[in-house]
Amino acid sequence: MGNRKRARIQLAALLLAASSPACTSVRLRRHDPPAGRRFASGLEMLVSPAAYTKGMACAICQARRPRRHCPGVHGDICTICCGTEREVTVSCPLDCEYLRDARKHEKATPFDAENLPNRDIRVSEELLESNGELLEFLSHTLVTAAFETPGVVDSDLRDALAALIRTYRTLQTGIYYQSLPENALAAKIFRAVEDAVAEFRRQETDRLGMSRTRDADLLGLLVFLERLQLDRNNGRPRGRAFLDLLRGLQPESTDGASDSSPLVLP
Repeated sequence: MGNRKRARIQLAALLLAASSPACTSVRLRRHDPPAGRRFASGLEMLVSPAAYTKGMACAICQARRPRRHCPGVHGDICTICCGTEREVTVSCPLDCEYLRDARKHEKATPFDAENLPNRDIRVSEELLESNGELLEFLSHTLVTAAFETPGVVDSDLRDALAALIRTYRTLQTGIYYQSLPENALAAKIFRAVEDAVAEFRRQETDRLGMSRTRDADLLGLLVFLERLQLDRNNGRPRGRAFLDLLRGLQPESTDGASDSSPLVLP
């Protein structure tokens, strides 16, 4: 099965697999004691991984002994600060081994299907399956725009999706009204998606002689992505769990998981 086809199946069915196993080893820094103690110090580091932090303090709390290196603060921090400040005051790189390990145990905000926004818009398995290429395209556009816009987090993607949904809702009445979000980062994502959809339709017309992409289908897919964002939201101010999920479901991904989605509503 080709990568693109695999990605469409993953997106349509919300195939989310666990990230690669996080390494639990502690990173050691070079320790250069006096010549007479080098061998003994080397043995000490092997026996006690935290020995190199003796006399140092966590870069965040400045109180506890650091136990791991944090790429988000470019320093060494304690495990408590790693857990409490992760994606709260620290912008964590998505490839951080400790963040990836935390994703496996993270409890998302409870998903309440009864209080979903835009609940009147039906999202069906048929919609996702028949528009797999378009869904893949939209998710890829969101990921690309997010990584090209420094500082974007899940809440910015949420605002952009909400504004896009409002815009496509008005199109159902025959009126085009651009509901640009006030959030500057979300507005940039909004414009990137609109421009990308216009280009997608242009290429579709060049290839087929007409565009088969319907506004109603775009609206349904945007609502699906909005529900997916709400479902993956971890409530952290700098959280990027939704973005991390979309990134993992791009064509190069080969992960697989569940066959059904709680976001597809009757």
